[in-house]
Amino acid sequence: MAWLGTRSIATRLFLSAAFWSVLILLVAGISLATINRRSAESDFDERLSVYMRALAANFADPGDDARSNLGQLGEVMFELPLSGWYWQITPLDGDPNDIRASRSLFAERLPKLADAGVEAGVGGTRKGYAVGPDDRRLRIVERVIDTGDKHHYLVQVAASPDEVEADIRSFNVALGLTLAILAVALILSTMLQVRFGLRPLRRLGAGVAAIRQGDAERIEGQFPRDIAPLANELNLLIAANREIVDRARTHVGNLAHALKTPLSVIVNEASAQAAGEPDALTAKVRDQVQIMRDQVTYYLDRARAAARSTVIGNVTEVKPVIEGLVRTFGKIYRDRDIVFEARLPDGLRFRGEKQDLEDLVGNLVDNAGKWAQGRVTVTVDSTNDPGELGPSALLILVDDDGAGLDAEARGLVARRGRRLDESKPGSGLGLSIVTDLAGTYGGSFSLDQSPLGGLRAVLRLPGSRTDLRPNPV
Repeated sequence: MAWLGTRSIATRLFLSAAFWSVLILLVAGISLATINRRSAESDFDERLSVYMRALAANFADPGDDARSNLGQLGEVMFELPLSGWYWQITPLDGDPNDIRASRSLFAERLPKLADAGVEAGVGGTRKGYAVGPDDRRLRIVERVIDTGDKHHYLVQVAASPDEVEADIRSFNVALGLTLAILAVALILSTMLQVRFGLRPLRRLGAGVAAIRQGDAERIEGQFPRDIAPLANELNLLIAANREIVDRARTHVGNLAHALKTPLSVIVNEASAQAAGEPDALTAKVRDQVQIMRDQVTYYLDRARAAARSTVIGNVTEVKPVIEGLVRTFGKIYRDRDIVFEARLPDGLRFRGEKQDLEDLVGNLVDNAGKWAQGRVTVTVDSTNDPGELGPSALLILVDDDGAGLDAEARGLVARRGRRLDESKPGSGLGLSIVTDLAGTYGGSFSLDQSPLGGLRAVLRLPGSRTDLRPNPV
C-alpha cells in the first residue's frame, strides 16, 4: 500500500470508502445467499419428510388397505420411470431382497446415507446428497422405523434438487444485480460526499495558489470550523512574512547609506591630503574605495533581492518589462546600429519583483549588446521544469551574433568580477549578479552557443500563465 501514501486525500478517502463498501456488500451477499440456500434446502427437506412420514405410517399399519395403498402419496412423479423422484423401503433385519420401491425407481436402488457417513439428526433422520440412478444428484431423506413385529426398515425418499437449485440461482442472480446496483450507488454517493466534503480544502488550496500567483493578497471566504483556524493562521503567516521583509528592506537601505557616507569621507580626505596633486597613495585609496563601493553595491543588491524573493505573491508581467528593456538598449546602442528584437507571447508572468526581472534580463541584454555585431534577440517562453520551478517556468534566451566564447571561457565568465576582455566597460559583476539572483529565486543561468553565431544566455525562472489560474471552486 506504499503507492497510496502519495495519493491525494480525496483519492484515499474514495478508495477506502469504496473498498469497505464493496467488501461489506460482498460479505452481505455471501451471507444472504447462504441463508437462502439453507432455507430452500430446509423447505425441500420438509417436503420430502412429509412423504417419508406418510410412507412410514402406511407401511407400519398392519391393515391390508394400508399396505395396498403404499406409495399413493399424491405425487405423480413417483410413478414415472427415472423421473428423479423416488422412495424405497429396505428391510434391515429380514430378507434383504424384500425391498419395496416406487415405480419411478424402476430396477435401480437408492444409496444409503448411513453408508456415506451422514450423521443422524433429530429423531434419527438423515438428510444429505448422493448420486442415484442415471448418475443424477439426489437429495435424500431417510429414517429407520420399527413396525412393531420385531422388524426394522429403512424408509428413504429422494428427489432431484434441480428445482431448488434453479430457485437458488434465480435468487443469487437477483441478489447479485441488486448488490451491484447498490455498490454503484454507494460508490457514486461516496464520490459526491468526498467531493462535497473536501471542497473547503480545494478552496483553501486555490486561495494559497492565488496568493502565490499574485492574484490575491490573502485567503478570502468562509470556511468550516475545523478549517477556518488553518486559513486564519496562513493569513497571519503571510502578513508576518511581508512585515519581516519590509523590515529587512529598511535595514538594508539604512546599511547602504551608513556605508556610502564613510567611503565618501575617505575619498575626500585622501584627496585633501594630496593637496590637489594626486600621488600613488591617493590613487590607491580611490581604487580600493571604488572596489569597496562595487562590492557593497553587489552584496546589498543580493540582500535586497533575497528579501524580495521571499515575499509571497509577488508577480510581474513579463512582456512590458522586456519590451521596455529592448527599447532602452536599442537607444543606447543606436550608434552601433545594433538591432534588438523580442519574441514574447502574451500571458507570461514572473513570480518575483519587477526590479529583479529588470536586473536579470537587463544585464544579459546589455552584455549581448556590447559584443553583438548587429543583432540581439530575446526569446521568452513557458516550459515545464522537472525541478523546483514546476509547470509554467520561464525560459528566457538572449542571443547575439558576436564572436561568442568557447566552452572553457563560458565557464569562467560567470565568475564574480571576472572579465575576459578589458576593452569593454564594466565591473565584471553583471553575469555573476545574474547567477546569484537567479539562484535566489530557485532558477538557473547558463551560457551556450547561439544559433546566431555568438553567445546564448539561458535563464530559467519561476513563472506562471494568466490562462492557467487555479479554479477556486
